[in-house]
Amino acid sequence: MNPKAFVLGMSALGAGMAMIAGLGPGIGEGYTAGQACAAIGRQPEAQADITRTMILGIAMAESTGIYALVIALILLFANPFKNIEY
Repeated sequence: MNPKAFVLGMSALGAGMAMIAGLGPGIGEGYTAGQACAAIGRQPEAQADITRTMILGIAMAESTGIYALVIALILLFANPFKNIEY
């Protein structure tokens, strides 16, 4: 078995697994937006405060997905493990 091919294959698998982390922010952002709409429906006068808090929360949740994307791109295109001598 070629060790370099094994490392590249495992890197591709790791990149795919890292992108599974994109599910969490998507679900969380959808839930947040739904709850914000429900809160605005109950208290329309608090729309500005609710929207501001919702946008801040969504931005914090999205950062997790962006970190996962960066890790996946590094593993696929700038793989630090592919130049190791075996």
